Amino acid sequence: MSGPPGRLRRVARTAVLGGLTGVAPLSIDTYLPALPGVTRDLRASAPLVALTLTAVVVGLAVGQLVAGPLSDVLGRRGPLLAGAVGFAVLSGACALAPDVGTLVVLRLGQGLLGAVGIVLARAVVRDLYDGPAAARGFAALMLVSGVAPIVAPVVGGQLLRVTSWRGVFVVLAVLGAVLAVGVLAAVPETLPRAARARGDGAGGAAAGLRTTATAFRILLADRRVLACVSAAGLGFAAMFAYISGSTFVLQGLYGLSPQAFSGVFAVNSVGIVAATQVAGRLVAAGRLAPARAVAIGLVTACTGSTAVLVGALTPAGPWALVPGLFVTVCGVGFVLPSATTLALAGHPSRAGSASALLGTSQFLVGGFTSPLVGIGGGRSAVPMGTTMVVAAVLGLVVFALVWRRAPSVDPDAPDPAGSARATAVQPSDN
Repeated sequence: MSGPPGRLRRVARTAVLGGLTGVAPLSIDTYLPALPGVTRDLRASAPLVALTLTAVVVGLAVGQLVAGPLSDVLGRRGPLLAGAVGFAVLSGACALAPDVGTLVVLRLGQGLLGAVGIVLARAVVRDLYDGPAAARGFAALMLVSGVAPIVAPVVGGQLLRVTSWRGVFVVLAVLGAVLAVGVLAAVPETLPRAARARGDGAGGAAAGLRTTATAFRILLADRRVLACVSAAGLGFAAMFAYISGSTFVLQGLYGLSPQAFSGVFAVNSVGIVAATQVAGRLVAAGRLAPARAVAIGLVTACTGSTAVLVGALTPAGPWALVPGLFVTVCGVGFVLPSATTLALAGHPSRAGSASALLGTSQFLVGGFTSPLVGIGGGRSAVPMGTTMVVAAVLGLVVFALVWRRAPSVDPDAPDPAGSARATAVQPSDN
């Protein structure tokens, strides 16, 4: 069978997997400018319309808990394809929603199916690569998916110039369809049958659900995984506090124009993407241990968050706060790919489950920061700064304490499924 050269196939696969991981920011950020229009068109209250945003975030969190363990039984490619197709269908259904209640339910389903691509993209990288190569693979994913937060608000705002909020969902439906075609064309099955958890076949789905609790118990009993999940979740919480509070603080409190705010947001997004690439390359080259990269990232996030709080409490204001935001997200950029590499390294047969834990911890812990940031009602930057500092410091302390007590040899080493995976032939790029 003829095909594109191996390098082009790898680039295409990375682009598709990165697009799948970018579903979350695209589903959320492109929709934000449309909230007032939804309120008017569906004649609903603002709190009810806000539930459409909460629903997709909950779906993105819960969906990962189900999709990860299922993929350990069923393989990666089938669930990836089903998730992309389902995301496209439900996005199209959202465009036709007649009332806000229907839209809330559809958005929940959209999040559940969008979560499949997020969690399984990481699992595919873990299937294909080990050690430093895996770190480089995760960094490449974040390079592609990191573009999404930069362009999503701009795309959403520009779409509303030519269409309504319904058109935003049409675009998301088209994106889902394109990603489904991309999965078919560029993503092979990366988890051989011999390496899968028991239950493959007609009863695979039920078996996957039955083994979820067992897989999570084994993973959380591994202090290395627990340390990484804590670091990723709390680090992401610091960044999510910035995402959820910066609009009110920078525009409402400090008077930045929408254009200036978009500029700050874009610069910070470029910062986190650049940081992930630097961390990935250093780890891949063997010049920096993944655990040290996580620690450096958390210390950096603590430093940046402290600057944000200083800006909120003193006349320094945005002159300390804005650079502090940049330093914080760069620190998180060091944490996420390195923590992912470490968490997935010792559990090849449970890569889907481990990836689900990482993703869910980020969305759930990050989601709790939003109401904390809103305590100030947009009249003070102190809640945002305080939340960022607490999350970053907790992440550093928990990671240091748990990692220090972790065994040097992974307790899951004698994993027969992992051994099967190690002897399996990797999919060809030709």
